[in-house]
Amino acid sequence: MLVLSGIAIIALGFLLRFNPLVVVLASALVTGLAAGLDLHAIVAAFGKAFNDNRYVTVVYIVVPLIGLLEHHGLQARARALVAGIRGATAGRLLIVYLLFRQITAALGLNSIAGHPQTVRPLVAPMAEAAANIDDPEDERVKAMAAATDNVGVFFGEDIFVAIGSILLMKGILEGYGIDLQPFSLSVWAIPTAIAAFLIHSARLLLLDRRLKRERRR
Repeated sequence: MLVLSGIAIIALGFLLRFNPLVVVLASALVTGLAAGLDLHAIVAAFGKAFNDNRYVTVVYIVVPLIGLLEHHGLQARARALVAGIRGATAGRLLIVYLLFRQITAALGLNSIAGHPQTVRPLVAPMAEAAANIDDPEDERVKAMAAATDNVGVFFGEDIFVAIGSILLMKGILEGYGIDLQPFSLSVWAIPTAIAAFLIHSARLLLLDRRLKRERRR
């Protein structure tokens, strides 16, 4: 039962609002000691877990890099680029991004874009520049940029046969006695992706219309 003391430490640490990293490390240390491991074995287990899941730590490199680029004017450059394109609107720009996101997700390239690496530093500022919004408190274009990324990847990734959602659906259907191949599920995800593209594109065009009407007032 002493091995379960790590759970109590996590619960108590989060209840007292201690640093989550310190709480988790303390819990792992206590659990290892209670299980009869020496300090060297516990540190070795930490090292092995870090090495096996090192791709998770890539975000700690990407996020500071994006912050550095933003500090040196990445968003300003993105706004200036769109401001020089005649006929550019927030809706049209986001429709292009939606198409790009769906195609890349359908090819299994989910991580090629996303909220931290593209929406916040590039797509949202470009859409705001195209919308020509003066009110800094207006979050509609930012929210639609984030929604566009969500819709694109959510309905595009199911076309890629080797994705977790396809395997999950196959497993659930098999539990009900329905045998379907992953390729069949991927093929039938195409009409859904097309419908999602058309529906969200219509929402983006309606956003353009609302913003244009507001500018005329």
